Amino acid sequence: MKAEFDLFICVPVWWDDYKAWRKRPLTHKTYTYIWADGVHFNVRLGDDRLACLVVIGVRPDGVKEVIALEDGDRESTESWSTLLRYISASSLQALKQRGLSAPKLAIADGALGFWAALHQVFPETAEQRCWVHKIANVLVKLPQRLQPRAKSQLHEIMRAPDKPTELAELARFQKEYAAKYAKAVNCLTKDKGTLFTFINYPAAHWLHLRTSRFFLKFA
Repeated sequence: MKAEFDLFICVPVWWDDYKAWRKRPLTHKTYTYIWADGVHFNVRLGDDRLACLVVIGVRPDGVKEVIALEDGDRESTESWSTLLRYISASSLQALKQRGLSAPKLAIADGALGFWAALHQVFPETAEQRCWVHKIANVLVKLPQRLQPRAKSQLHEIMRAPDKPTELAELARFQKEYAAKYAKAVNCLTKDKGTLFTFINYPAAHWLHLRTSRFFLKFA
């Protein structure tokens, strides 16, 4: 009973803290990279499964911060646009007053409504598709007996040390699987323009820039 009473007392305080946090000014902030994902919870309101839209940023000094945290639909452009426009309102004000620019790179799953929203709000920000999500999406389109080998090959593509090596590994994957498993190959190649963006940034950052799942897991 005491625990229930304590929770009853704390929730309004937490809510007030959250409302103040989400309205905090961002005019003094600069984020080099941002990661976005929609985290689902095993809680339902009616027929809807709750999701939390999360954006995490890294400052030039390497410190990571949660920039935004909202409820919404992870596949919805409107949900992500609303969230990003809240961030943008402060960022644009800072841009005018202090020269704050948009993040250099955004990392997220290709299925998110996040990307259409990003194009509207921060069109100059480069895109990096999440490799963890991409590998999972490719493997599910292959027979189970081929998945261990294909997974190893996809990791070789992802971890290639330079662009020519990446393209060579990608070509080998296409040659081996395209004839019988075109859907798997198309799933991989359709986003090749945004799967390798990370290579344009410092190699020491690549581990974190390849995926949103890794960063959010340990945030």
